[in-house]
Amino acid sequence: MPDLTHNFSQPQVWLPIIFALVMALAMLAYVILDGYDLGVGVLMRKPKPEHQDAMVASIGPFWDANETWLVLGVGVLLVAFPLAHGVILGALYLPVALMLLGLMLRGVAFDFRVKAQDQHKRLWNMAFHVGSVLAGWSQGFMLGSMVTGFRMDTVGILFSCLIGLCLLAAYALLGAGWLIIKTEGELQLMAVAWAKRSLLMTWLGVMAISIATPLVSHGIFVKWFSFPNVILLLPIPAATVVLFGTIWRSLGRLPLRLAQGNEYGIGVPFGATVGIFMLAFYGLGYSIFPWLVIDKITIWDAASAPEALMVIFYGAAVVLPVIVGYTVYAYRVFWGKSTALKY
Repeated sequence: MPDLTHNFSQPQVWLPIIFALVMALAMLAYVILDGYDLGVGVLMRKPKPEHQDAMVASIGPFWDANETWLVLGVGVLLVAFPLAHGVILGALYLPVALMLLGLMLRGVAFDFRVKAQDQHKRLWNMAFHVGSVLAGWSQGFMLGSMVTGFRMDTVGILFSCLIGLCLLAAYALLGAGWLIIKTEGELQLMAVAWAKRSLLMTWLGVMAISIATPLVSHGIFVKWFSFPNVILLLPIPAATVVLFGTIWRSLGRLPLRLAQGNEYGIGVPFGATVGIFMLAFYGLGYSIFPWLVIDKITIWDAASAPEALMVIFYGAAVVLPVIVGYTVYAYRVFWGKSTALKY
């Protein structure tokens, strides 16, 4: 590992850090932005057809662009850290294939469901739901595998499967929070109930990762529990607990308010869930930095040549602001309550 205090001016030291940060931010943006529309898909199995139409309409202008962040994150991993790209995707071949299958199924179902005849529409709604579940669970499995250092024994696989289910619940919580903001009436009240049901499994996932991460590596354990780190880092779990309590309290009050036509606080569940995701992501990033594969490959071990990274850096300096710009513009244009999805 390079001496960061003396060599930070050298490109082979700071460029891998920059690209690791870009990749991390891209994946965080993907998990939050595509997470809520995956969550909406996860919740689409039981509602009435008119509610399913409203749910799809709420994510219609955004869902495709949200996946740009996944392409950016994986692209940075490929071009900036090719060694880690081969190791990580090689270890995760099956869940990656399942995720891609789920994303393709979602894309096809999204377009076909609004054009299909009534007798076929239910099939495409179910395909959108199944694709969302496949993609979300696969991403959770990959997260669990990364935390355990790609441990593929019984314990590692069971842990990854559990995190897959918990991430599905977290996506459902995000999706329900989004629907509380974007919809009205009966569907809005149903979204409150869905959010309540998803909260416990989301909490379980955060706890499981928080406990497992320091146990898989002595270095990570020391990072968290040596003095004074344990004191300085205490606000992270404390703030997470406060946000979970805030969501629970808000979801308990919303039904009465909504029944009275009062939408005060409808953004609290979604905003607090985003906060939980950001705190969990920060804690995980702090824990594993500078490893791309825990205790095996650092960002400097896996990085491309400095000359190649510099060329990629110039390209990223152009592409990243464009992605941020059109994302902000799309949300600004289509903000507010969703309207009927028509073709």
